[in-house]
Amino acid sequence: MRTSRLLVSTLALTTTAAVTAALLTPPDAVAAGTRSTADRPSAPLMGAPKKATSEGYGGAVSSVDPEATKIGLRVLKRGGNAVDAAVATAAALGLTEPFSAGIGGGGYFVFYNAEKGKVQTLDGRETAPKAMPNDAFVDPATGKPYNFTPELVTSGVSVGVPGTPATWQRALDKWGTWSLGDTLHPSIDLARRGFKVDTTFRQQALDNEVRFKAFTSTKKLYFKGGDAPSVGSMFKNKDLADTYELLADKGLRPLYRGGLAGEIVRAVRTPPTTKSTKLPVPPGYLKKRDLRDYSVLEQKPTKVSYRGYDVYGMAPSSSGGSTVGEALNILERYDLATLPVASAMHLYFEASALAYADRGAYVGDSAYVDVPLKALLDEKFAAERACGINPAKAATKPVAAGAVTGYDGVCPTTTSAPAEHEDTENVSTTNLTVADRWGNVVEYTLTIEQTGGSGIVVPGRGFLLNNELTDFSTTYVATDPNRIQPGKRPRSSMSPTIVLRNDRPWLALGSPGGSTIITTVLQMLVNRIDLGMTVEEAMAAPRATPRNTATTLAEQAFIDAYGTALTALGHTLSPAGDGLTSDPFIGAATAIELGKKGFMTAVAEPTRRGGGATGVVSKTK
Repeated sequence: MRTSRLLVSTLALTTTAAVTAALLTPPDAVAAGTRSTADRPSAPLMGAPKKATSEGYGGAVSSVDPEATKIGLRVLKRGGNAVDAAVATAAALGLTEPFSAGIGGGGYFVFYNAEKGKVQTLDGRETAPKAMPNDAFVDPATGKPYNFTPELVTSGVSVGVPGTPATWQRALDKWGTWSLGDTLHPSIDLARRGFKVDTTFRQQALDNEVRFKAFTSTKKLYFKGGDAPSVGSMFKNKDLADTYELLADKGLRPLYRGGLAGEIVRAVRTPPTTKSTKLPVPPGYLKKRDLRDYSVLEQKPTKVSYRGYDVYGMAPSSSGGSTVGEALNILERYDLATLPVASAMHLYFEASALAYADRGAYVGDSAYVDVPLKALLDEKFAAERACGINPAKAATKPVAAGAVTGYDGVCPTTTSAPAEHEDTENVSTTNLTVADRWGNVVEYTLTIEQTGGSGIVVPGRGFLLNNELTDFSTTYVATDPNRIQPGKRPRSSMSPTIVLRNDRPWLALGSPGGSTIITTVLQMLVNRIDLGMTVEEAMAAPRATPRNTATTLAEQAFIDAYGTALTALGHTLSPAGDGLTSDPFIGAATAIELGKKGFMTAVAEPTRRGGGATGVVSKTK
């Protein structure tokens, strides 16, 4: 049965020639090498090839960008651990993937600590300024909310306190072996020397042309001469190199307490708009005290057991760990491995919808909201929620949230009324996965929210500020767990996940994609654990993103493979690109699977978002 199911799954993967070709690409690795930790890499890092799959030993890195992956690998080869390499890789992504992440944003860091044998996490999510009012997104001139895009996302009012630099420092202090300066130096060199612009970089700049040309500093960096950088040209960011150099020499004090903090505040409160811009660009409420008072949170991870695996994720303010975990608890009641793939996908759709309903009703920043996390991850609660699934027919969406009190695992006789929950998360963001030779593993998702963030480059500093506060609900409702509140972290769907088998790391994975992140991670887990796919196949398989909406967005390859069967069950599918993005693909994941005797398989997207980049320290043990 497993052989025939794998054949069916593989046939689904071959819907597009590009995916097929990627799956047939032989694994490769980056040659091993050593270097003193006192030295900086002087050899050019340009032109690193993209490899969707790499197999080998001694450590591995997977990210969306070949330059970032190569920098992370060099850290591992020079004796750094997974945390050191993750921070160095993230710093490089702030240069080469500046429209998705950087020091102007935030994220979530999940770490398997081999020495302690436990999973630990850091919440580096951005926070709202303490002076931010509940009606911050309402235009005082009209009394109505600002249009979401491009007005609200292109503003100072959308900017939260950056958490990424503080996350890097806390991770290095707790678990790393290198200094912040050591991890930043490779990216400083690359920023001064330049990297080759690819089609994704240019297209993302062009997609934001109106927004970027609204600010003098952003226009100067990304539209110098009036056009975005051309494909194949060398892009240098000397301002970012100087900023990284400042942090390498002085630490984080300039950014959170010093002159750079003042520059960030000025850019938010008095955005550097051009004379020609017609966008309103509402100013923000950020003050230096907000930066001074920012802190990274050390969180206990979420945990569920699924078919003998222990699945760890992020607790609130992220909704990733609770929603993935609840959906897995629901799905564990069904033997997906014995079902036709389309039937398994039906159950995945239904379980995901139920978990999203509970996410919308109950999950927010736990410092401000009483999140019933224990209930959401309780097996009895999952059993009760599973009562809402008919294996032969899709429920009408949206489905209602469950009762988080008084549940006993018995099917309830009444249900609450369903409610639509606003989804304002954008699909940008980036993700990286790192493992080292000592058994440490990092899964890290970081973002500036919108592709291009707020559109505001801090003048003379070379980095974009986030528009993360648009992840709050646009209108204030007192009962909404994701309502705007001063100092609060907006709810996120980022889902960096580490899976243990027999108390040892087995799989680490994560993805960008806004609220589609949860379904990307969930579907990959189902593909790998239940449907018998290899980790490469689980990555490449066509995706759908059931988020408790009347219509489910899906990649065309998914619709081609399963659309007829799922439509017959009552689901309505629509090609991806109809939602918050024109991108026909869902997610851009990275993952590392850890096998026996130190063997590692690093995988990235073969085609989505231009394909990802992986590498291992050595092909041989």
